[in-house]
Amino acid sequence: MTPPTVRPADLADQAPLLGADARVDGAVLGVDLTGPPIDVERLARIAEESDRILIGVGEPGPGWAPLVRALALTLVPVGHDAGPELVGVPDPAAALAELHTAAGANPQAATVLAGLLRWSGTLPVPAALDAESFAYSTLLGGPEFRAWLARRGPRPEPPTVAEPVRIARAGRVLHLTLNRPERRNAYGRQLRDALVGGLDLALLDPDVEQVVIDGEGPAFCAGGDLDEFGTAPDLATAHLVRTRAGAARPVHALRDRVEVRLHGPCVGAGIEVPAFAGHVVAAPDTTVRLPEVGMGLIPGAGGTVSLPRRIGRWRTLHLALSGAPCDATTALRWGLVDAVAAQCQAGAHEP
Repeated sequence: MTPPTVRPADLADQAPLLGADARVDGAVLGVDLTGPPIDVERLARIAEESDRILIGVGEPGPGWAPLVRALALTLVPVGHDAGPELVGVPDPAAALAELHTAAGANPQAATVLAGLLRWSGTLPVPAALDAESFAYSTLLGGPEFRAWLARRGPRPEPPTVAEPVRIARAGRVLHLTLNRPERRNAYGRQLRDALVGGLDLALLDPDVEQVVIDGEGPAFCAGGDLDEFGTAPDLATAHLVRTRAGAARPVHALRDRVEVRLHGPCVGAGIEVPAFAGHVVAAPDTTVRLPEVGMGLIPGAGGTVSLPRRIGRWRTLHLALSGAPCDATTALRWGLVDAVAAQCQAGAHEP
């Protein structure tokens, strides 16, 4: 289906976001930026107040800058994405259609995410993590996530392992290796708790000058363990576990001392947590992906906080709405990682 697109001058004529049945009626609206700029400051204010996900299309001239900043993101031809508000794609119209379809499949999650990204960047990191978690808990109770759970079907809980994270100390360097390669280092309860335990060692010991985090096996971290999704006893407990027992806060607190070495697939939490670190190195085979909107959720391990602070809310929204992988070269160009190195997986470097 061709997504609706309007000229900027028509932004004031948007219909209400919710239909009579309280369902989201058209989460995404394209905005054609190919014409000359007119009344841009007023249009930017309208865009900032819109409930819809307004996505610019076309290569905007410099006169459009205030509106481009106010939009959710802008799709431009490859090679013309010189600012964080812009995402270069082979075919902007086709990319808009894909985002329209993705948001249409889970409009509540898409709308909540876009709104959260618009304002949570003004908050201190701990408060922004709380805001993300409140939104995530809301969506856990919603119909889109319930539908995803029904499609997934029942799953057994992951088996217990003895050492989900290997911890090694060499002088002033603490080396933490995610060690569940049989589950692609999924960010489940056991691995999360063990990782936080290792980070707590650094928080308690000022003699630890560097914390290196890497992963064993073919993937640094394949994201949250899908077998554990939907198993929290209640939404309030889930919120407190995410925010007070997750790795985002300690990595952020230690950020100037933390280096994360990525390789292979880095999905969901596998990039959300590393993005808090002061230095992120990626192997050339690294791919980054945020799949949560497709599950009726939003990033919940800190991604709405860490990624925008590195690459801006616009590119973060694109990654999350599209669910498409981002390669190491693009991640470096955007600033999501700080370097690309030939060997980053566990055992490739001495701590």
